[in-house]
Amino acid sequence: MNRDFPLVKDLVLIGGGHTHALVLRKWGMKALAGVRVTVINPGPTAPYSGMLPGFVAGHYSREELDIDLVKLARFSGARLVNGAVNAIDTTQRTITVPGRPPIAYDIVSVDVGITSVMPDLPGFSDYGIPAKPLGAFASRWDTFRTTTTQPRIAIIGGGVAGAELAMAMVHSLRANGSAPVAHLIDRGKIVDTLGETARRKVLAALADLGVTLIEDARVSRVTATAVILHDGTEIASDFTTGAAGAKPHDWQKDIGISLHDGFINVNEMLQSSDPSLFAVGDCAHLADAPRPKAGVYAVRQAPVLFDNLRAALSGGDLRPYHPQKDYLKLISLGEKSALAERMGTAFSGPLLWRWKDRIDRTFMRQFEDLVPMGLPPLPLTRALGLKEALGDKPMCGGCGAKVGRGALRSALQSLPPPQRDDVQIVAGDDAGLLTVGGMQQVISTDHLRAFIDDPVAMTRIAVNHALGDIWAMGAAPQAATVNLILPKLSADLQARTLSEIMQTANEALTVAGAAIVGGHTSLGAELTIGLTVTGICARPPITLRGAQPGDALILTKPIGSGVIMAAEMAGAASGDIVAGALDLMCQSQAVASDILAQAHAMTDVTGFGLAGHLSGIGDASGTGAMLDLANIPIMAGALALAKAGQHSTLFRDNIAGSGPVTGPAGPISDLIYDPQTAGGLLAAVHPDQAADLLQKLKSAGYNGASIIGYVTDLPGITLP
Repeated sequence: MNRDFPLVKDLVLIGGGHTHALVLRKWGMKALAGVRVTVINPGPTAPYSGMLPGFVAGHYSREELDIDLVKLARFSGARLVNGAVNAIDTTQRTITVPGRPPIAYDIVSVDVGITSVMPDLPGFSDYGIPAKPLGAFASRWDTFRTTTTQPRIAIIGGGVAGAELAMAMVHSLRANGSAPVAHLIDRGKIVDTLGETARRKVLAALADLGVTLIEDARVSRVTATAVILHDGTEIASDFTTGAAGAKPHDWQKDIGISLHDGFINVNEMLQSSDPSLFAVGDCAHLADAPRPKAGVYAVRQAPVLFDNLRAALSGGDLRPYHPQKDYLKLISLGEKSALAERMGTAFSGPLLWRWKDRIDRTFMRQFEDLVPMGLPPLPLTRALGLKEALGDKPMCGGCGAKVGRGALRSALQSLPPPQRDDVQIVAGDDAGLLTVGGMQQVISTDHLRAFIDDPVAMTRIAVNHALGDIWAMGAAPQAATVNLILPKLSADLQARTLSEIMQTANEALTVAGAAIVGGHTSLGAELTIGLTVTGICARPPITLRGAQPGDALILTKPIGSGVIMAAEMAGAASGDIVAGALDLMCQSQAVASDILAQAHAMTDVTGFGLAGHLSGIGDASGTGAMLDLANIPIMAGALALAKAGQHSTLFRDNIAGSGPVTGPAGPISDLIYDPQTAGGLLAAVHPDQAADLLQKLKSAGYNGASIIGYVTDLPGITLP
């Protein structure tokens, strides 16, 4: 996306289904100038339904099943919102995602698929696992098949999807050495939508796998260990799934547009009765040419939707979508064999599975080779030193955009001491100490360049990052001013963005006990969120100076956010790893600060990395530290990325600014220099209290908290 042009329109894609994934890929290659794209999905990945039976059977890994929306959003220039939509207001043109301010749109497209949740079936919500949404089902199945010893499974719904699941599940369990007992239940006939030849072949495959078919049966209820039929028959089952029918999401009925049995009615332009709302895939009903729910239609809708979204946003003409009358059905038969049916003709065998596998892998390969953002081209004639200053990768956001610890410390040391008696500079600490009316007040400031395009998540991270200095001194947050640099936006988009940021900041600061008292905005090249914060000290502030030899060192959060976000910029970090890192950055340290209120010394681990901030404690206290590398908590995926050579642009400066560190080199020790954003608290505590404090932290939800070493009387950091 060309950031030189102001953004004037909001396009929102709800759901990361097949059609939207293809639209995002095309948008990355041919974006429409002036449009901000947002994709909303309940998770960082979107599973590809065509490969689900193969995944269930064990032929594909979970990674092969999923479209990585984080990488796709980076490639397309879209902001990714991790959440599930539960309402659309077509009058106000806003979208509701629980836990965040409304998201405004000019044009919206819906591609959320269907669900096989059966709310009217007693017990299913508590004990059943719906086959859709696919992501939740895939996770539950992965756990079950790797832990069960005497598997009993039941599939409610004997259509093609149910039959495919049954065959895949039995094959997978047999391959794991189990002897599964499987039942496929339908209120009518099993796979009766197929032609006679195809139906006969599928029934034979089910029989060969030992699946018991129960036809013309009505299910009464589901329990933890059984499916109960209306006639009282109990079918033992420890894993009950539902693949019956196609049910639209409940919130669609409240949009206020034309529906067909709950599905969004769309015309041949893929447009609903509201011209600003499009819908595709299984959640939509083609009013002019009804078709069954099948992924092949969703895939072929993508180029038409792409063109029509651009036309709707630019005032162009829309073009029609003409669905084919019939399509080739490729049905997995459990093992690496498949059945193909079209126009009443059916064939089956391993060759057809290899054909299906090739089609599916070709589809998924479109989302693997996405070229990441690179460095700007250098002019032929340039100043000496420009190439070296530019570095070998784009500048990371967050703390990776900071000046190194050594340069900052040198600049601050050159300043004269304050001339006021009520202002105290605490050596090494990021916060200043003020005396107001006999009360001690802490003040600090922090600013972050946006390293993700979701302003809500970015605001939550920025608030936690700024308050870290307050919490590290054991103070209670009091007040904040918010300082924003917005990218080039139209007046409407400025208002929308400011609303999202300020509502989020107000909520996060209010929960922390602070109030927004003002702020400042300006326009620039990119979004930057900063806060100046104050806090009140009810007890003497905790500084860097009080560490004592023998003290235990407690870290409340895992490290690794710098390497993960640097890898995300390069397209090298998977979406689930990035999402996990963002969740940790959004975790408040308020309760941890209260638990560690008696610490001898404390700091928050941010831009200078664990080694840099630990060196700060050592410099101020006249101590050193011994670290146990095996006990340092590391974010999921960070170590593998470090081993692969990923690192933040601040990595080298952090090594230079961390003082003497002795010990073995390697990826784990590299991570102690990794710059953190909204990182954990690092506290030096009495060794007799350490175990109890750690247990309290874990009970409070700081699952990554750990005792990582102890304070020594020798300067520097030692890695044994």
